[in-house]
Amino acid sequence: MKSSAKLAAALTLTLPLALTLTACGSGGDSGGEGDGDNKLTVWTWDPAFNIYAMEEAEKVYQQDNPDFELEIVEVPWDDLQTKLTTIAQSQAFGELPDIFLMQNNAFQKNGLNYPDLFSDFSDSDIDFSEFPESVVEYSTIDDINYGVPFDAGTAVTALRTDVLEQAGYTVDDFTDITWDQYLTIGKDVLAKTGQPLLSGQAGSADIPMMMLQSAGASLFDDEGNPTIVDNEALEAAIDVYTQLVDAGVLIEVNSWDEYIGTIVNSNVGGTVNGIWIVGSIQTAEDQAGKWGITNLPKLDTVSGATNYSANGGSSWAISSNADVDLASDFLAATFAGSTELYDTILPKAGAVANWIPAGDSDVYNEPIDFFGGQPIFADVVAFGPEVPSNNTGAYYYEARDAVSTAMTQIMGGTDTATALGEAQANVEFAME
Repeated sequence: MKSSAKLAAALTLTLPLALTLTACGSGGDSGGEGDGDNKLTVWTWDPAFNIYAMEEAEKVYQQDNPDFELEIVEVPWDDLQTKLTTIAQSQAFGELPDIFLMQNNAFQKNGLNYPDLFSDFSDSDIDFSEFPESVVEYSTIDDINYGVPFDAGTAVTALRTDVLEQAGYTVDDFTDITWDQYLTIGKDVLAKTGQPLLSGQAGSADIPMMMLQSAGASLFDDEGNPTIVDNEALEAAIDVYTQLVDAGVLIEVNSWDEYIGTIVNSNVGGTVNGIWIVGSIQTAEDQAGKWGITNLPKLDTVSGATNYSANGGSSWAISSNADVDLASDFLAATFAGSTELYDTILPKAGAVANWIPAGDSDVYNEPIDFFGGQPIFADVVAFGPEVPSNNTGAYYYEARDAVSTAMTQIMGGTDTATALGEAQANVEFAME
């Protein structure tokens, strides 16, 4: 799965905000293919992950509905965003599929700006209490659910146990700790082994954004106004990040490929990211048995900070042109109701469920040899409900990019208040 940072460039605002979402119709003129023929059309990306999961969901639903059929169309995320924007602007809703996948951090933006693209789940059989509240919030607007959470973006600290052992530490030493403790241990590991514990893309706010959410904080208030200035949690996150870089505990690289390279080439002793990162970690076959995971450090100086966060993840949306009854029943019986489905897609695709009951299955509780026999997927499902909600708002990516620029300025010597003030001004200008 791609990180949300790599996808941000595709998202640009083109329509004014809508005041509220409407509960859109159940079946357009030509849209969803499910006009009574038990067929649905789906737009999504990534054949090995999302498309594979939909194909397996089709098989599960066909057990009780043998004449059911999915038409799955591969649409890369940036193309999908462009198509949705074009359809919304031209009001050509008959071109929509029945179901499409939406990046969690982009859901509010699309829902608020293009409300006529979506149908709500008010009349569905989906029990949203069976998903982490923080994840459900991404696709909830005005207390109405517009998406079914799919893959987890729950964040983890992944660590090379062999590197830690050289320095006299274990994964337990990194569990339920603060970032100050992480920094202290990281300096010691670096001194004893020569290896930093972290890496990240220069100019990316990925890690600080995870820190921010772990404290239950956001770049916006409940009314959607930017809160970049005088944001205690944000300032603390940037300060910690700067200290990590200055100490050499975190090394910055220039691209996503270089970031992955630092992990698989043993240049670093760990990483902090969404659970989907384990797919890349496991490509380094020579490191099998040498990894473990735990929760995140928490910010020391922020009241209410936790050891849990998220980065990425996605949710299924039903379009305004869909056979809503069929689409909602399909999603309720599969992504919101089938342990069998998640048991199937976990081993091959690494698609960790947001659906909490999936974590009770034997498959999720199996030890993973690559991670030293740790049942990492069961651990991650347990982390999910602990993640604080994050108010992304319609201008999340504009704010994230502005903060990334501010971080670069701060690390180059600019006063924190000045850099963040400029960042907020840029977001406010975009919102006008």
